[in-house]
Amino acid sequence: MARRVWQDQESGVWWLVVAGLAKGGHQDHEDFYERVAREQKSGDVTRWLPTLDDIRLLKQETAARIRTEWELDIQRQICKELTRIAAGGSAHFVVRHPVMSQQPLAGVSIEVSPVREAGYESDEVVVEIRPEPRGVSAALLWQLTLRVLISIEPPEQSWDRYADTYSTIGIPGAWVGRVEALRPLVTQNVLATSQPGDTSHLAHRNTWLGTPSTATPSEPCVAPSSSRGKIIARCRLVRPVKTGGTSCRIPSFPPAG
Repeated sequence: MARRVWQDQESGVWWLVVAGLAKGGHQDHEDFYERVAREQKSGDVTRWLPTLDDIRLLKQETAARIRTEWELDIQRQICKELTRIAAGGSAHFVVRHPVMSQQPLAGVSIEVSPVREAGYESDEVVVEIRPEPRGVSAALLWQLTLRVLISIEPPEQSWDRYADTYSTIGIPGAWVGRVEALRPLVTQNVLATSQPGDTSHLAHRNTWLGTPSTATPSEPCVAPSSSRGKIIARCRLVRPVKTGGTSCRIPSFPPAG
């Protein structure tokens, strides 16, 4: 297989612009080199150059690659810190911006607290995301948050939220087990995926008009379909919202974009 490449002097990117097979000892009309020679003589080689669509796709693919590498770095850091504190302890680290030349994006704190009480044992995790004081893209910060939470505990309905603090509860030894599950993904450069929730609840329908709901504080409620993200579980005390049913409290997700 013969091919011809071209370098865009402005971006430094090399493009494979044409490829073909050598035929008939370079005497065949369809021989790759004969085709190249004819195109050069006709002055029509410009049709081989990247189109605007090619350039647009290159930019999209580059952005996707940069973001994936950034998320893999976050997952790798979570695995490292969780290995150290899985049985109890705290960790703090800074997450860089996907673009290396930019300032750091946010600080992350993780605390694992073993609870051993009569009749109740658990390993509780609290995660705090601290954005840098300067303006930070809400969408980018949310992607950072999702990657941190998914790396620690993939089930979406396992997390509760208050402001920029997230919490979840595992059985004793749960986070040691999570480290063992996370290590192969880190080694293979594969991102962990979230696990969608499979539980929902009906809510009363008369709250939109201000009619007092008959729901009690112990009754479950459902988040509106327009909520940003899906990490909603037990309606902890965060912010009141109207759900089209019972007024309840759900995690306060960042705005889209």
